[in-house]
Amino acid sequence: MPDLAAALRDLVAANHILAHEGIVDAYGHISMRHPERPDRFFLAAGCSPETVTLDDIREYDIDCKPVVADGHPMYVERPIHGAIFQHRPDVHSVIHNHAHEVIPFSVAKAVKLRPVFITAAAIGAEIPVWDSRDKFSDVGMLVTTMAQGHDLAACLNCSTIALMRGHGSVVTAKSIYDAVHTAVLLRDNAKIQTEAMRFGDVTYLDHAEITKSGGPPQGPNSRAWKYWLARCGEARRVGENR
Repeated sequence: MPDLAAALRDLVAANHILAHEGIVDAYGHISMRHPERPDRFFLAAGCSPETVTLDDIREYDIDCKPVVADGHPMYVERPIHGAIFQHRPDVHSVIHNHAHEVIPFSVAKAVKLRPVFITAAAIGAEIPVWDSRDKFSDVGMLVTTMAQGHDLAACLNCSTIALMRGHGSVVTAKSIYDAVHTAVLLRDNAKIQTEAMRFGDVTYLDHAEITKSGGPPQGPNSRAWKYWLARCGEARRVGENR
């Protein structure tokens, strides 16, 4: 069974990595399914990812209700996480972010976001776009109810990522390490694809290349995770606490 204390420290570090890499800014969040209670998950309280500490991490049930109601501010878009965890038993981490490089692909009708370089194969061949107007045109674009969360999760279906029209994206994975890895490469792929389209027709990765180039699962000792820890100044602190 994973060390819960170490996993929570990595969840804090993931917040810092995502902020340092520009995937999240003042907004956005990453969650982790409870390693011992699959019907619960951990998510920071309502604060900016760069400022998250262990004291900010809160435990929620699968319906997004706090296990301990302490009156602390909470992210209003918790249903993104709870609904996806309900729909996808294979998912153990969810990221919601507003990376600017990705958002154009959520509103452009003529082109889809597709993997164009080898390490971005993990984003998958099919990335659906969820449009809140389809069922919730009168309540705004934020995902603040479980009904909205379930509709987003249904759109995600078996994909790794779903774009949210004019809003951002959700990234899912089997671990927080894979989730961070995929979220960073999703942003990078959007930047490279946008540049490539300026030159004309684009050659995308084919199905075989996507299948073979997804790379090994990430983890606390993976090269990418250690690299991002070092970049955001977390490497020493996390290492000392393991």
